[in-house]
Parts: sequence; structure tokens; C-alpha cells
Amino acid sequence: MDAATRQSFISALKESLPKKQVTENVPLSRYTTLRLGGPAEIFCEVASVSQLSAALLLAAEHDQPVTILGNGSNLLVRDGGILGVVIHIGSMFSDISAPVPLPDGSYAITAQSGATLQKLCNLAAEHGLGGLEFASGIPGTIGGAVCMNAGAYGGEMKDVVLGVTALDQSGKTIAYSGEEMQFGYRRSALNQSGELLVATSATFCLREGDAETILATMREFSARRREKQPITLPSCGSTFKRPQGQFAGTLIEQAGLKGHRIGGASVSELHAGFLVNDQKGTAEDYLALIAHVQRTVHSQSGVMLEPEVQIIGEINPVTEV
Repeated sequence: MDAATRQSFISALKESLPKKQVTENVPLSRYTTLRLGGPAEIFCEVASVSQLSAALLLAAEHDQPVTILGNGSNLLVRDGGILGVVIHIGSMFSDISAPVPLPDGSYAITAQSGATLQKLCNLAAEHGLGGLEFASGIPGTIGGAVCMNAGAYGGEMKDVVLGVTALDQSGKTIAYSGEEMQFGYRRSALNQSGELLVATSATFCLREGDAETILATMREFSARRREKQPITLPSCGSTFKRPQGQFAGTLIEQAGLKGHRIGGASVSELHAGFLVNDQKGTAEDYLALIAHVQRTVHSQSGVMLEPEVQIIGEINPVTEV
């Protein structure tokens, strides 16, 4: 953006939000689990629905693009960074309610979108409420999880989400039932509408169970992840979507690509479905590795792998850090 528009927008943000929550030229490698990517031209933390609404409205008034960022666990930011404003919904916006009994004997828990899945899973387990065990260990926030219908070990968000509230860019609140979320494989009404919709909270329907059994299941899933996934290395989780009737990791391993490296990025030796940033790679390294894996797997199996990771940002620098 030009200097005058940029300054006007920043000034307006700082009038509506605490000044310390609006910063410039913030390296997004600090905010993604891949630990790479260029800077945000403008970076804005929000701590309430009213602050989020204000930031969205101001961006619309100043004709500035908006990127919503949670835990950055399924995100690849190109080396040039992101134009406009990146709105971070994190720990400042992460309250979780106490369980509320429902007429059918189940319980509802409502979590703000910046809360982590692990925080929600732990709270549910403490109250002896089951249904979220599959999500234990998924490194995302509630907002990202419901937007992408996160899942693992046979469970998905669609199995437990009772409803979601969201804002559009005009600041209007929209309430969705679980059915209205139109959950599918890594998709929902929030990322399929063609317009910016930002989850502010989600309500989960959980059922009473034995607390020790729930905790044991969570521990088992965590142990499986430690054993089979490179969770100690920077990654975005499973890099590719699961092909129909097959597994991306199996196809990549069969193509002989385990350990293949481009720059600082490599195919994990532990699980070929994970591409890791194990030597301080760049987004360019990682994208080149994705492309190489796609070409090689396609040439050997006829399957074109589709990235699950969301790839955003600019190739050329948007600003100087």
C-alpha cells in the first residue's frame, strides 16, 4: 500500500485498539509451526469480538486485504510476506466456558476461536466429557479447526460441533448450526463461501464418560504421534491431502522420497507425509520440495497430490523487517 494509506490505516487501528496490539513488519516465521515465511506488513492482535469487528471494518474502509492467523499450524507463508493486515486470533481471545448440561444428557462447552484444541481437550477430560479425544495433540486453534474440519484417528470436528459464530467483513455476526457448517474433508461453510468469514467461537456437544478412560485414550493418541510423526521438527503436519482410497505418505515413500532434501526442507524419515523445515529453510525451499514430490509421485503412480497446507503471501518482499 502507498505510504499515506498505510499510515492512515495504522492510525485508525491504533485509535480503535490498544496501540501495543498493532505493529508493523512482523516476521511471520514466529507465528507458524513451519517457522518460515516473510513479514506481515501490518500485524494486529485482537482480544475481543468488538476489537476483531473494528479491525475488519477498518480494513474494508481502507480497502486493505485481510489475512486471519491462528496458531499457523497449517500455513505456509511465502518469503515475501503478506500485504495488508494480518489479524492474529490467539491467546488473548481464548476463553472456554464451563460445561453446560443439555436436555438430552449431553454437555455443551463454548470456546473462543483463539483457544487451542489441546486446551479444550484437557478441559473436557477434566470434566469427564468425551468426544474430543481424537483432537488431542492437533496443534491448532478452535477457529482454524472448525474452518478446516480438523480431524484425526477417525474423528472430525463435524462429529462434535453444535454451532459456530462468525463475523463477516462488515462486522455482522452470523450463527451456524453444526449442519449449516456443511463440514467436509478439510472444508466448511467458512472457507467455501467465497467471502471472508471469521470464526469467533464454537460450541461443542460432548457426553459424559469415564475420566480415566478419556485421559488414557488421549495419552495413547499422543504416544502414537510421538512414535510416528516428526512432532519435534518444524512442519505443517500432513503436507498433502489424502488421495481417494490411498495415503499420501505411502505414495511418497513408495516413490523413494523419504529423506529427499531441497535446501533446508526435507521429506521426513519418520513419516513421508510430513515435509519438515529441519535446517532453517525458506518458503522457496519448501515449495520446491512440494513441487518435486508432486511430480515424482505423479510420474510413478499417476496420482497428483494436492497440498493440504494453505499457501499464502507474496514472492517479492512486501516490506523490510
